[in-house]
Amino acid sequence: MSTPTVAGKPTPSASLYVGDLLPEVSEGVLFEIFNHVGSVSSIRVCRDTHSRRSLGYAYVNFLNADDAERALDTLNNTPISGKPCRIMWSQRDPTMRRTGLGNVFIKNLDPKITHKELHDTFSQFGNILSCKVAVNEHGESKGYGFVHFEFQKSAEEAIKTVNDMLLASKRVYVGPFQPRKVRSQQIETSWTNVYVKDIDPEVTDEQFEAAFAAYGRVTSPVVVRKEGQTSYYGFVNFDKHEDAVKAVEELHGKKLGGREIFCCRAQKKK
Repeated sequence: MSTPTVAGKPTPSASLYVGDLLPEVSEGVLFEIFNHVGSVSSIRVCRDTHSRRSLGYAYVNFLNADDAERALDTLNNTPISGKPCRIMWSQRDPTMRRTGLGNVFIKNLDPKITHKELHDTFSQFGNILSCKVAVNEHGESKGYGFVHFEFQKSAEEAIKTVNDMLLASKRVYVGPFQPRKVRSQQIETSWTNVYVKDIDPEVTDEQFEAAFAAYGRVTSPVVVRKEGQTSYYGFVNFDKHEDAVKAVEELHGKKLGGREIFCCRAQKKK
């Protein structure tokens, strides 16, 4: 469910998403907290269909929108069972998220920046539908986050103002969020890093670099040498995508030293 507007001002629904919940937080615990703000009509903690274990988020529905807005303003980032919660307007319609409109990506975040600081920084540009700092399994920041605005104009203003700004101790990058499909397509036509394996231990770093430099400017050749191994692996980063493609096409299966090497586009383990 999106947040409708009247005369340019947000008129929120009465439904809130509450995330970053510990497994033991139940509907009863949430009712005690949110019913102090206003009349709650229903609460649902989302659970795994088989184990019934909490998935770490819930939906809290109020009888009227004013109470929901007050809960969002006063309870967001407050600890529930010792862990700060993350509250935002319920977004039941996934198409709004997938379009990427109004969605901003932030990276190089200082580890001290939490959802609250991120929200406080970007709320000046317009109504925020969701705000999140990505964290690992220990709750530590991964150094990037997302802010989804109600209007694309707010996102553009935020990018223009905050990009390259110093937040805490780090200068951040702020740009338009790109859906995974778009990012994948860009990678397919822009990669420059080549993975090489089955490298003969007798091949020197100079010989390794020279073999690939024949196809274009090489910026960072490296052979990973580990004692006791009968063959090594390495990476070669080219200045241009076209040169990397040609090197893979020409050198894959060709002999370097006394071995045939394997070449392909370097990819993450995932």
